[in-house]
Amino acid sequence: MIYLDHNATTPVCSEAREAMRPFFEAGFGNPSSDYPVGRAARAALEEARSRTAAAIGATPDEIVFTSCATESNNTVILGAARALKDKGRRVVATAVEHPSVTNPVLHLLENGWDAEFVGVDGAGRVDPDAVQKALRPGTVLLSVMHANNETGSIQPVAEIGRMCRQRGVLFHVDAAQSMGKIPVNVGEIEADFLTIAGHKIYAPKGVGALYVRRGAPFEPLLRGGGQERGRRAGTENVAFAAALAAAIEAATQNLADASARMAALRDRLVTLLSDSVPGLAQNGDPDNRLPNTANVSFPGVSGAEVLAAAPEVLASTGAACHAGASVSHVLVAMGLSRERALGAVRLSLGRATTRDEVEAAAAAMVRAFRMLAG
Repeated sequence: MIYLDHNATTPVCSEAREAMRPFFEAGFGNPSSDYPVGRAARAALEEARSRTAAAIGATPDEIVFTSCATESNNTVILGAARALKDKGRRVVATAVEHPSVTNPVLHLLENGWDAEFVGVDGAGRVDPDAVQKALRPGTVLLSVMHANNETGSIQPVAEIGRMCRQRGVLFHVDAAQSMGKIPVNVGEIEADFLTIAGHKIYAPKGVGALYVRRGAPFEPLLRGGGQERGRRAGTENVAFAAALAAAIEAATQNLADASARMAALRDRLVTLLSDSVPGLAQNGDPDNRLPNTANVSFPGVSGAEVLAAAPEVLASTGAACHAGASVSHVLVAMGLSRERALGAVRLSLGRATTRDEVEAAAAAMVRAFRMLAG
């Protein structure tokens, strides 16, 4: 099997596994307990918080550990809305956001808020001028993903962040896909909130983080015992927080080299497919995209059929969270025809992907396409 679906999830890296191990053995204490094993758990949790913060240019008190990116995104959109409802009742996002952003926005829309989804160009990127026009009076929050999970297209978040700061609009960046693949620094992009997903960066499923800029208006989604400085109730998952911090450090220490290597393999994969499949189309921004991601459309056949006929290649036709949907909402927002959108396959490489795997995957998909195309 050749795994080319790292944007859906990643294997757990050795650094994360080792970081978790002590907390499944003697270090099982509740970090809120005031005796040695609890205080040790608290110290480990705060160390993980500091390491996570350092990786994105934040301070430790600005990091909230969550269960996943979906929780982080919901917490920002619904929590900021509650905190700012007296200032304005309008939120803005782009048309290519993950469902964990679009659905909370739609929930607000259904409950009396005003909402707008800003369109994107044919490469899947939003125009900052269009964003600026959408930031009309009463807008309190803008949510923009750093990089798209399907096409890999990177959004101009630094420019948008400066715009939001000038207009007094809170800015949320969903960095679930970008973290560990390209540099992420909350100061450089002027984010008020930023989402991190553990299982996209070689940590386990079931852990995430949310950056909350010090002083940003915010109400918690979960209420209870006051953990995470009152911002996220529930006993903290110390083992997974430690794993997340270790995985982030492992991914960011040699980021430039790893990214260059993945980009070269991705380009090799696309070249092999393009040379053998007449009419193959690339989707997304060729110049501003994640180094590991390629989204291609096979002409005259569906992407699902290609993958079914090449079972040794583990890839997807879009986001794993809504697999089975006939046409990707991201590709539709980009203006692609229905036929081209149906022919799409997302290929996302990982740190362990090899040249041999890339060449074998390309050969398998070419054989599948030729068989289907007759």
